[in-house]
Amino acid sequence: MTQQPKIILTREGVEQTIDVTVYDEYGEPMTKQIACERPLTVYLNWKEIVTLMTLGARADMLVLGYLKNQGFIEQVDALESVIIDWDTESAAVITKEQHEDIDKTLSQKTVTSGCGQGTMYGNVMKKLENLVLPQPTIKQSTLYGLLEALTHHNDTYRAAGAVHGCAVCQGTEILSFVEDVGRHNAVDTLAGEMWLKGQTGEDKIFYTTGRLTSEMVIKVAQMGIPVLLSRSGVTQMGYDLAKQLGITMIARAKGHRFQLFSGAENMVFDVKGSQENNNE
Repeated sequence: MTQQPKIILTREGVEQTIDVTVYDEYGEPMTKQIACERPLTVYLNWKEIVTLMTLGARADMLVLGYLKNQGFIEQVDALESVIIDWDTESAAVITKEQHEDIDKTLSQKTVTSGCGQGTMYGNVMKKLENLVLPQPTIKQSTLYGLLEALTHHNDTYRAAGAVHGCAVCQGTEILSFVEDVGRHNAVDTLAGEMWLKGQTGEDKIFYTTGRLTSEMVIKVAQMGIPVLLSRSGVTQMGYDLAKQLGITMIARAKGHRFQLFSGAENMVFDVKGSQENNNE
């Protein structure tokens, strides 16, 4: 059984939104909510790694997912403690592992198209060379049911906008949902949660409100999830990587409309009149 690391949160439950006074085009004041954005500097065994800009929701999972996805931590059993201190806006992760080439890894940084500034360290793609993802079938009716269920989330987005939401789903059930100022933060949070709990991704669907870039495809592949769903669009590199890694990629998904970019052989079109629905 995996030993859970000691997790300490200082000022747990930081605000996700705040009220501010704004003025409309007629000069009339009104109260509106805006999303909170705060820096969180991550230290691994006292070495500064990165500063993330985040809402702060489930910051412990965000930090673990980020370090895992970037290749800084390999084994969950190596984790000893995670200390999130919002007074100093820092996250300290202590492990039994000693990352011998940490400076080299930090130097091999690619700035991605993530909101704010996403990064990918080291030769991440090399680690995915031998990855074989399962090829589950997904029913059109299941997809519609999941999209309906997702409309009841996005609380911060509805209140303040300016954030992305991501979810790990199974069938029409939403297992975990998180919002953050960048979609890369949201996916890292869910990756950290799955990793810490020892959950596998072969029967899961990953949903994001953001566009499907190479970074998003890579991170979902690292989680072992074979189906990627978005209400936004697709980039060329994201599309190429999805085909290469065997990910079923579904974009522009809202209501009864979607565009299936890869994995068409895995989709079961079981809703009569679907063509008419898509042409409404």
